[in-house]
Amino acid sequence: MTTTKWAVTEMNCYSQAGNNTDVVFMVHWVCSGVDENRGIFIYSTSSLSAPSDTFTPYEELTEDQVLGWVWASGVDKTATEAEVEQHIQNRTSPPRTTLGLPWVKTSSMPEILNV
Repeated sequence: MTTTKWAVTEMNCYSQAGNNTDVVFMVHWVCSGVDENRGIFIYSTSSLSAPSDTFTPYEELTEDQVLGWVWASGVDKTATEAEVEQHIQNRTSPPRTTLGLPWVKTSSMPEILNV
């Protein structure tokens, strides 16, 4: 079973926006997953819109609150965690396929086999 964890790694701020200071406009985040001895992570950034009527001062922000903003900005939490899981599964048991021979343009057997 894969255990996933989300973390905020950095935030970019405007020094001043309207009457507010240190206004977050970009969140750098990572979603990591571990399954036994294998691990993988997805790193990305999310742009945030201007704060609404309720503004939380920078020093009072929590990681949970900021991750909530990330998910509200359009990052699909469930899909991202599923992607992490899929990457781990692919490392454990890579998908395989049998392709036709690129030099054989029809479904017939190669000429050498037509005896």
